Amino acid sequence: MFYSDHQPPHFHAAYSGQEGSFRLDTLELLDGQLPPRAQRLIREWAQMHRGELAANWDRARAGLPLDRISPLE
Repeated sequence: MFYSDHQPPHFHAAYSGQEGSFRLDTLELLDGQLPPRAQRLIREWAQMHRGELAANWDRARAGLPLDRISPLE
């Protein structure tokens, strides 16, 4: 997430040199290109951490430090 990022609430992901951004509410790929397998893994991770992602979005809007979110294992 970036502090001065635009709506709708979303997060950025990177995989093997490719990047994309995903909406927080639907987990839809907003921008970028990622392989289908990477998209599935990112959505699985995001589903498990939806509350933390939403809290970080609010923290970023308030200019507060973001909390670290555990990676997918």
